[in-house]
Amino acid sequence: MERPTALITGATAGIGHEFARVLAGRGHDLVLVARDLDRLTTVAEALRRAHGVRVEVLPADLSERDQVERVADRMRRPDQPVEVLVNNAGYGLRRHFVTGEIAAEEKVLAVLVTAVMVLSRAAVDGMVARRRGTIVNVSSVASFISTTSYAAAKSWVTVFTSALDVELAGTGVTATAVCPGFVHTEFHQRMGVRGRVAPEWAMLSAERVVAEGLADAARGRVVSIPSRRYSALVALLRHLPLRAAARVNRRLGRSPRWEQVPATGPSDGAA
Repeated sequence: MERPTALITGATAGIGHEFARVLAGRGHDLVLVARDLDRLTTVAEALRRAHGVRVEVLPADLSERDQVERVADRMRRPDQPVEVLVNNAGYGLRRHFVTGEIAAEEKVLAVLVTAVMVLSRAAVDGMVARRRGTIVNVSSVASFISTTSYAAAKSWVTVFTSALDVELAGTGVTATAVCPGFVHTEFHQRMGVRGRVAPEWAMLSAERVVAEGLADAARGRVVSIPSRRYSALVALLRHLPLRAAARVNRRLGRSPRWEQVPATGPSDGAA
């Protein structure tokens, strides 16, 4: 039998790389998407050797609409169907919206929102016709906290995924938003944050995020929040009175870590 294929964006590091490793271990062929061709090639070769699966590499900058469309075209190929789509690529800016450059904000929005929308739409036609498929959109616990434009974009991902799952009901296709908190990846380092971003008890491993996310996707769960501590936090935030929630958001948004400084650029493997 043909092995199922998974397409993963931001697949060369962090959460995206862990999705690739786990799915390859489960016998999925892979299509890996990221900006850095050299890094893609290295990761692909390691996964081929370790798991004996086919691995395609598809270099693309998902802030560029024409390059997103190249990935969407691969999603639509009927001769090599994609059974699992993982929209993981993303990055943040270490600056406030009101003091940052709007062009930089637009590029982040293109990766976090437009690419997720376009690739999810490209996936569903074939998946629905085959009556099977899984879409995993990597969001964030930040999507439940009104602190930054990054949080706003991730809020879109979480709500979009929930709405998509409603439309897909009865088709055999599922959509799951995985919403991790702080994770040990290169995400914050790429933003220019130095030192510890959170106490160790608040940090999750990429292995845990992916394991719980895939388990929840297999159950058909729409929103996956890895770890009980973050599930409890989100439950609390959802039930706070509006005024109390606003005070929490303002306090979090005043963190001194978010002064206007240049970031080192997007991370292919962070979300």
